[in-house]
Amino acid sequence: MSSAPSVLFVCVHNAGRSQMAAAFLIHLAGGRVRVRSAGTAPAGSVNPVAVEAMRETGIDISARIPTLLTAGTVELSDVVITMGCGDTCPYFPGTRYLDWQLDDPAGADLATVRRIRDDIERRVRGLLTELGVTPTV
Repeated sequence: MSSAPSVLFVCVHNAGRSQMAAAFLIHLAGGRVRVRSAGTAPAGSVNPVAVEAMRETGIDISARIPTLLTAGTVELSDVVITMGCGDTCPYFPGTRYLDWQLDDPAGADLATVRRIRDDIERRVRGLLTELGVTPTV
C-alpha cells in the first residue's frame, strides 16, 4: 500500500451504510486515507434518516450523492469493504476485500439507524488501527 491507503465502501444503493462509513473514515482519518464510496444500484439520494443520524455526530452527509460502482473505482482501491452487495462487486487480485455484515438502514427508524451508525463507527475505528492510522478524534 502507498503512504495514503485507498479505501472503497460498497453497498447496493450507496445511500446509507457506505455513505456513513465513508464519512466516518474521512472525519477520523484527517486526510491520511483516500476514501470513496459507491453502489451497485445507486439510489437517487442519500437516506434522510442516515443524514439525521450522522448529523447527531456532527458529520453532515446531506450533500453527498450516491455513485455507481465501476471496475476502475475498485481497481484504484487498496481495501474494498462490501456491505451487502454480494457477488455483484468486481474482484481484482491484490486488492484486500472485507465484508461487513450490517443491517440495511433503508426504511428503518432513527433508533435502528443510530445502532447501525454506531456499529459502522466502531468498525471504521478498527480499520484505521489495521491501516496504522491514528484517529484524529
